[in-house]
Amino acid sequence: MITVDAQRLKKDLIDLGSIGRTPSGGLSRTSFSAEDLKAREWFTDRCTEAGLKVETDGIGNLIVSSPRADALTDPSLPAVWSGSHIDTVPDGGAFDGALGSIAALECLRRIHETGAALNRPVRCVVYADEEGNYASLLGSRALTRGFSRAELETLTGRDGDRFADTFTAAGGDLDAAAAAKLPDGIVDSSVELHIEQGPVLEERGIDIGVVTGIVALGSGTVTFHGRADHAGTTPMNARQDAGVAAGAFLASLPEVAARAGERAVVTAGMVTFIPGGANVVPEAARVTLDFREPTADGVAVLEALLIAQAHEIAAAHGLECTVDFAPTVPPAPLDEGVQAIIADAASARGLSHMPIPSGAGHDSQNIATIAPTGMIFVPSVGGRSHCPQENTRWDDVARGAQVLMDTILALANR
Repeated sequence: MITVDAQRLKKDLIDLGSIGRTPSGGLSRTSFSAEDLKAREWFTDRCTEAGLKVETDGIGNLIVSSPRADALTDPSLPAVWSGSHIDTVPDGGAFDGALGSIAALECLRRIHETGAALNRPVRCVVYADEEGNYASLLGSRALTRGFSRAELETLTGRDGDRFADTFTAAGGDLDAAAAAKLPDGIVDSSVELHIEQGPVLEERGIDIGVVTGIVALGSGTVTFHGRADHAGTTPMNARQDAGVAAGAFLASLPEVAARAGERAVVTAGMVTFIPGGANVVPEAARVTLDFREPTADGVAVLEALLIAQAHEIAAAHGLECTVDFAPTVPPAPLDEGVQAIIADAASARGLSHMPIPSGAGHDSQNIATIAPTGMIFVPSVGGRSHCPQENTRWDDVARGAQVLMDTILALANR
């Protein structure tokens, strides 16, 4: 059995966690930003110094291989993939995505260093824009579903920048991005290590979560259209205030989620007023939504309720509204065979484990549409994530990485 170097893994996570630090102690590495590009360069340097080969595909995913390991197997065979992402939400934490990416790198490094002869190749993958600045799970969606150039040209980020502009400025090519979809037969199987981002494992004292499935994910915008007027001279009863309508919509979201079901959630993380002056009645108000439910039918019901609620509130305020939702990322049941391998790997190491669903979206739910896929969770301290307080204990990091290593080896030697 190959063991991971826990101290090297820890150092890499600390070093990566220094890139994009905010005054609050969090991390901001928006995809294709200067901070994200610096992190990608840092990651590439770690691969190169280890003797690994790094390729960047058309959409910006990093795909890492071991020339030494590939020489001992048939590189034409479908490969075992493992990885995650290194972009972050604004003011996020140091473990979300980073753990799975660095642990996958560590596993491939150890395979390379030991000269292990496997039955099939192994690849470490860092997916671009997992956090959905431009589109939910952008990099893995490009690999599995594909984007047309026209679709890519319509994408805008949370700061209002066009994907086409930012991506090309970072060295990307839109035609190559539109051609990033994988041909059949490239991926044999996939496994991703991730922090739980919730409190269950820690509260129950469980070492390893064996993920059973990933929630359906919807996103998009609701825009209320009113009329711009002077804030001082327009009477309250004469206004068509898009901002007030947006506020009523925001206040209604908990009730809408409750109507959809006890596991439905809706988040409005961004609201933009247009033209955006303190002394101007808003002409438009754009609400950016994230909504989730475990089942395909459930998320469809939730989406329909949100659309109906938006139009109802717009009508009550004498306004119009437009809804622009992206195609829903469907829920993904994860492969039972890969789950069994993860559970066996944990048991063989004397680690407690339990089945657990994922309420967060992950690139694995896209990869699961093309290959048997599994996920490994490790505890999150206090269940905190997507914030500067996000943390996972180093012993749990090492345990998760070792179970990942054992799972990759089992998949590669099937």
